[in-house]
Amino acid sequence: MAGAAWRLGVKIVCGDTKVVPRGKGDRIYVNTTGLGRILVSPPPHPERIRPGDEILVSGTIGEHGLAVLAARESLPLRGLQSDSAPVWPLVKALIEELGPALHALRDPTRGGLATTLNELAEEAGLSMVIEEDALPISPAVRGGSEILGLDPLYLACEGRFVAVVEDGAGKKALEILREFPEGRSARIIGRVQAEPSGPLVVLRTRIGGERILPVLTGEPLPRIC
Repeated sequence: MAGAAWRLGVKIVCGDTKVVPRGKGDRIYVNTTGLGRILVSPPPHPERIRPGDEILVSGTIGEHGLAVLAARESLPLRGLQSDSAPVWPLVKALIEELGPALHALRDPTRGGLATTLNELAEEAGLSMVIEEDALPISPAVRGGSEILGLDPLYLACEGRFVAVVEDGAGKKALEILREFPEGRSARIIGRVQAEPSGPLVVLRTRIGGERILPVLTGEPLPRIC
């Protein structure tokens, strides 16, 4: 934490300790509150999402959730590594280069990408149509999810974010993200649409069908936050 904060110029100004039952704390709890300045006006917000907007994800999805599950349960899954990383350098570049064309940002942690898209759709009052072929999923996550019966769209990410940009700005946003090692797997995964009447998140499958992606219900696996 200290190393990441130092690299990003972030100051950790407060700390606290808690007492928890033996064996229930996994050695440490981390809870954060971030304070900062609004750098652009208007700032990115779901209320700015419009029909036709392009939806991007900054990298491969599901790696953190599956890596944590494999570590906790000692599962012999190879090739897994958490995507945990600071996203500020990538976000800063998007803000500086795209300006008001950057409409919304959100991190797909609890509930994964599908739940995050539902949150954005709900706040915008619009639907989002996602292309299955465009989703960046690593072979390790795809294979591990199939073995365990999990859906990568609902696995937590820690070093990724979803960006919604105005129509026509997606290509430039990809070029910006791919200048960073953490953004080399960034993809445009879909668009915002007025139809079907929202808020809905629809996945367009490889074979041309469509299915609705609901919000995650119940406890996420693994439980991270």
